[in-house]
Amino acid sequence: MTLKAEFEQCAENVKKVKTRPTDQELLDLYGLYKQVIVGDVNIDKPGMTDLKGKAKWEAWNSRKGMSNEDAMNAYISLAKETIENVLSEA
Repeated sequence: MTLKAEFEQCAENVKKVKTRPTDQELLDLYGLYKQVIVGDVNIDKPGMTDLKGKAKWEAWNSRKGMSNEDAMNAYISLAKETIENVLSEA
């Protein structure tokens, strides 16, 4: 399986978990996903009143400069770990 195919499969698997991952896990997954799909953050930071948007922007921006391949590998590892954690808690 290619790295991209494994990344796409993990992204689908994360969406299917029955129990919601922690907020931090979701933010980390989001930041890595956006880094893979878009690259470095390319939008303005949301204002102080948009707490959710600001947290997501910061999670993505924290990956700035990370290569596509590194971001995919990190996402795959985190996705597998998150799915295992959710399954072990069920």
